[in-house]
Amino acid sequence: MLTKINSTIKGIPCIINVTYYHHCQGSQSYNAPSDLDYYGFTEIEFDVLDRKGYKAPWLERKLNEAEVERIEIEIYEYFRDLENYCD
Repeated sequence: MLTKINSTIKGIPCIINVTYYHHCQGSQSYNAPSDLDYYGFTEIEFDVLDRKGYKAPWLERKLNEAEVERIEIEIYEYFRDLENYCD
């Protein structure tokens, strides 16, 4: 699955190319075998592209923990909204 989302890094416009996305809803069951089974989890992998769609390692180097978290939230919300749209 390849999904492209417009975003920014340090105020610089870019495209986030989502190369992998998996969301597992938690069971919220008191007898769940692990915390991941109880709360659920999301796995995300992405590449940073410039506005023309080319890989941008120079821009990817500007990512810090806060920027990665913000982008992952953008990706999560994109797919959540897409799932709600399809229901």
